[in-house]
Amino acid sequence: MSTGQYAVDILKELERTLSQIDDSEMQAMAEHILAAEQVFVAGAGRSGLMGKAFAMRLMQMGLRVYVVGETVTPGISPKDFLLLCSGSGETGSLAAMAQKANKAGAPVGLITIKPESTIGQLSDTLVRLPASAKEDTASAGAEVTIQPMGSLFEQGLLLSMDALVLTMMKMKSMTGADMFGRHANLE
Repeated sequence: MSTGQYAVDILKELERTLSQIDDSEMQAMAEHILAAEQVFVAGAGRSGLMGKAFAMRLMQMGLRVYVVGETVTPGISPKDFLLLCSGSGETGSLAAMAQKANKAGAPVGLITIKPESTIGQLSDTLVRLPASAKEDTASAGAEVTIQPMGSLFEQGLLLSMDALVLTMMKMKSMTGADMFGRHANLE
């Protein structure tokens, strides 16, 4: 198969996956984010990289946002919101963060494949992204995706969070031009 055909197949997988996202879950996530005094974002591996990209957009929207684990990240309070990105919903370090946020009284959000997961049970709001977990693609006969490991989830995560940004921009009557003034200017 050619590289171009692989790209076409990936786009078909993404269309199938993203078309199944529940709009009411996305709306609830947007409302939680916009209601928070500060937003904390975390994920592990490639999911964490997608979370960092989302955090950048939130900052460009003018929200107070932090990536968990960075040296300038403050403590969380009940007025804040923790958003976790985890396909399995079982990542140990992220589950520990969700427990700490719960103990601090802060609401937790999760974007995941598995809402019934440990982190899902600790979350106040979640978005189910119907992709395949990296553990599932390791099984012989896995038919959900042609891609290795968690690629479909990670790509879907980036695109669904971009859609979430557009939803929040509409809620705030904001344009891309409004955000451009907060774009990095030291590079």
